[in-house]
Amino acid sequence: MKESIYKSYDELPLMLNAETVKNVLGISISSAYELMHEKDFPSIKIGNRLIVPKDKFRDWIDKKSGG
Repeated sequence: MKESIYKSYDELPLMLNAETVKNVLGISISSAYELMHEKDFPSIKIGNRLIVPKDKFRDWIDKKSGG
């Protein structure tokens, strides 16, 4: 698995796009887009773009990891 370019949560931008989700999770871009279209994933559609608020992304990770 590819190592994330981000070393801490604080380094993430306020809103994450598919490329950022890909980098943070170490997944492919197609997997990031698939994830962002899942019902329980906290993405927001603005026009044709999908973005994820940083705080909601962290909440989702905590929920998925049992934290």
